[in-house]
Amino acid sequence: MDIRVDWPMRGHEFTEEEIAAVAEVMRESNKALTQGARVQQFEKDFAAYLGAPNAFSLMSAAHGLDIAAMLIEIQPGDEVIIPAHTYCATALAFARRGAVIKWADIRPDTFTASLDNVKRLVTEKTKAIVLVHLYGLMSPETEQFAAMAKEKNIFLVEDCAQSLGAKWNGRCCGTFGDIGVYSFHAQKNLTTLGEGGVINVANPDLARKVAGLRLNGHAPFQNKIEYWLPAMVNVDQDIDGIWPVKSTMNEVQAALGSHLIARLDELTERRRKRSMQIREALKDIPEIIFQSIYAAEAHSHHLLPARVASTKWHRDALIKLLFDEYAVKTIIQFYPLYRYDLFRKNGMGAADVPETDRFFDNMISFPFSLTMSETDILYLIESVRSAVNKLNNR
Repeated sequence: MDIRVDWPMRGHEFTEEEIAAVAEVMRESNKALTQGARVQQFEKDFAAYLGAPNAFSLMSAAHGLDIAAMLIEIQPGDEVIIPAHTYCATALAFARRGAVIKWADIRPDTFTASLDNVKRLVTEKTKAIVLVHLYGLMSPETEQFAAMAKEKNIFLVEDCAQSLGAKWNGRCCGTFGDIGVYSFHAQKNLTTLGEGGVINVANPDLARKVAGLRLNGHAPFQNKIEYWLPAMVNVDQDIDGIWPVKSTMNEVQAALGSHLIARLDELTERRRKRSMQIREALKDIPEIIFQSIYAAEAHSHHLLPARVASTKWHRDALIKLLFDEYAVKTIIQFYPLYRYDLFRKNGMGAADVPETDRFFDNMISFPFSLTMSETDILYLIESVRSAVNKLNNR
């Protein structure tokens, strides 16, 4: 069947100026394609946007989480608290290093980690808490998470893969904890041609270790006599026992990224208006409960999830009806991590997270992107209203 409103493959469009910037890099055959001047400029631009002391570009946010786990030297047996409702990469970086993952529950109103629940999970073995600003919404308890982590000498890693553009009291997400990680995947609010990411690190001593960790341990030789002796570059180890990886951004991505970060607030505002248009149009439908927004600037509106609350029909009936009769493709997202075979096979299949289970088993995610037309948005609204009416009258 022809899908009238499909699940979007991109988060936003590119301007002609941005396309030209990419082409310019391709034409400059005498300049570097990776780790050159444009990467350095993008990192400065990104750090300036965040108001952070640094920003290290990477291949992905997943690599950013890997490097975060390296920087804080996660060892086998260390406990790391992670929401059970998030994308799998949030946990994989820490599980790979042998951490004991403790699954945190979410708040029923914001779908983000519950501070009260996390507090109950903290023990003397807790090394880190990963706070995920899910669906684009900064946790309303971000400041409290940061204060608690500091008090208990626990690392706070902010997973901002979906929340770039969200702020609280003028501060950007990812600048409250020890480490912030951002994604530029194809469907994100800012994409550097499908992949890419950034990590920022508050502690300057830890920050100095990122360059080597992300580039196979590259480091300059000390006391070189000639530029070619003993070789072009040394390879060293920044943290004892931790092997570096390769995760660097290329010049094309960086050139595009600098243009996009300059208009990120404008892109975010457009997303905000579009999301609120849909929310406002459907607010009188009690069966559709959207993520609670405590402050407009705190939500980057990456996605448009909702909880379906009906005593007459189930979420699956709505998804099927929207697809079969209206050609609108909605989905469910972020299978609770402890339910995945991968985590169950590794002893992480148990969790006491009733709000996570309740939300996931009744959640729906509507197609949402700046690439959707106004016609698509209006059709989506009309289709949801009509489908809910049909289900209620069956």
